[in-house]
Amino acid sequence: MGGLDLSSLSTIPISYATCSLGSPNSPPPLLDRLDAISKAEFSAVELSFPDILSYGQTLLGREVEPKDYDELEKVAGEIKKECDKRNLGVMMLQPFANFEGWPQGSDERKDAFERLDGWIRIMRAAGTDLLQVGSTDVKLEKLDTSRIIPDMQELADKLAKHGFRVAYENWCWSTHAPDWKDVWEVVQKVNRPNIGLCLDTFQTAGGEWADPRTDSGLIEDVSTDELDKQFEKSLEELGKTIPKDKIYLLQISDGYKVPQPLKNERDDDGLLPRGRWSHDFRPLPYNGGYLPVAKVARAVLNTGFRGWFSYEVFDGGKDGESGDVDIVAYARTAKNVQYRLLAECAGEKIPEEVATR
Repeated sequence: MGGLDLSSLSTIPISYATCSLGSPNSPPPLLDRLDAISKAEFSAVELSFPDILSYGQTLLGREVEPKDYDELEKVAGEIKKECDKRNLGVMMLQPFANFEGWPQGSDERKDAFERLDGWIRIMRAAGTDLLQVGSTDVKLEKLDTSRIIPDMQELADKLAKHGFRVAYENWCWSTHAPDWKDVWEVVQKVNRPNIGLCLDTFQTAGGEWADPRTDSGLIEDVSTDELDKQFEKSLEELGKTIPKDKIYLLQISDGYKVPQPLKNERDDDGLLPRGRWSHDFRPLPYNGGYLPVAKVARAVLNTGFRGWFSYEVFDGGKDGESGDVDIVAYARTAKNVQYRLLAECAGEKIPEEVATR
């Protein structure tokens, strides 16, 4: 089963995304989540920008504007202190979105680079050297795609001045880079030592194998057998072609099959179908989802990668509208998922009840 030895996987560090504990639509207070993540013995967190905003309001007693970087810098510094108290590192700041490809001279491009400068300040205050950038989902007709590589080069160069790195992720609803091959091609063309990949079990399986717009929950352009063959081939290629040092982390989550197929259009929040699916229907593996999570994880491990596994779930329940849970128990379940997932990757049988809530 992939030729992986379970004992060799025991050094893999684990992280939990701060935005991923509790209901996606009404998360508990940040410090409660940090407590739960620490009690579950995770080593670090992915710090979410919306959590900086919400904690800023708690800390200062008023709303903090998303571009008030003087205040956000202070808030990020306070969050770092809280993480330090709990022996948690800040592994990454996320999610930096809709950055690349805006036309030269456009207001959107000016805004993108102003945001970058501001987020660099936040990274410095939070004590992290890694920025997650998701492949943009802006409509292609609004972009100048010839700017994507130069923009990402400029981003990498700006980060490099501070000793920082960028983890580029394929969001499976992206308009220009929805698959791992797409973002890997961008990373190769950018050709900077401080740019690598943020791979994700949901984004990979949810883009190449599953589809929330169909009755089956699968891509239906081909037969199920052919779909499985195509996906296995893609994962085999991933495992053989990406250098391990160009993978900065693997994010872990599963996907619920949606109750009703999603419409093939943007919703009221501007989210594309897979974006909505991602926002509300992403549980921990072994807890009601249907994606081939272990297959994706095994492919990534086959590169030789032994870096961060990070749990980023958005568990709104099977209906996408619930999700209030005991966050300490949930975080501990995620820790158990890590053990079971690695065991499955190594071909070892684990009792079904392990890592289920």
